[in-house]
Amino acid sequence: MTVKAKFHKKDVQVEKREALHKGFLSIFRYRLQHRLFNGGWSETIDRELMDRGDAVMVIPYDPKTNELVVLEQFRVGAMENEHGPWLFEFVAGMFDADESAEQVAERELMEEAGLKAEQLQYALSYYSSPGGTNERLSIYIAKVNAADAVELGGIAEEHEDIRVSRIDFNEAIRMLEKGYFNNAASVIGLQWMQLHTERLFND
Repeated sequence: MTVKAKFHKKDVQVEKREALHKGFLSIFRYRLQHRLFNGGWSETIDRELMDRGDAVMVIPYDPKTNELVVLEQFRVGAMENEHGPWLFEFVAGMFDADESAEQVAERELMEEAGLKAEQLQYALSYYSSPGGTNERLSIYIAKVNAADAVELGGIAEEHEDIRVSRIDFNEAIRMLEKGYFNNAASVIGLQWMQLHTERLFND
C-alpha cells in the first residue's frame, strides 16, 4: 500500500524570512509554524536554510564498451576525508538562467568531459540534505562514446581542474562497494544504474 503525504505547502505558515548571507551559498533564517501530526500547530520556530539552487548530475555511459566516464576533482567539503579531498564523481552542474535540466546536462558534459550525449535518460531527483538546504538534484544517464572523453576537463575561469577517466561499469561498482565513491549523488546514481542496467538505452 502506498503511503500518501498528510500535509502540503499550505500547512506551513512563514512569518518572516531574513537574509543572513548572500553569495555563492546564500543563507536565510525562517520564522515559521507548521501543522502537527497529532493536531494543531507547532510553536513558532526558527530554521536556517542554505539556498544553494538546484543541480543536475549526469553519469556518462557507453553501452558498447560498458564503460563509465568518471571525474576526479578537489572538493573543499572533503578536506577532512582520510583519503584526501579529491573525490571520484560524475559530471554535474548548477542551472544557469532559464535552462532545462537536459540543457544543463548537455552543457556540463561538454565542459567537464568533452562529451556529447547521444541520448539522455532521466533517472530520479532527490533533496540533498533538506534539513538545512533546499538543493534538489536530478540525475540523468547519458549515452556517450567514451572514447571521445578528454583527459583534463573543466573551465579554468571557474577554477575547475578535472581529471577524466574511463572505467568499466563492473569496476565502478567494485569501487562503490569499497567506498571510493563517497558522495551522495554518485552513490545514488550508481545504485540506480545497478537496478536498471538491463533497460538502459534499449533502442
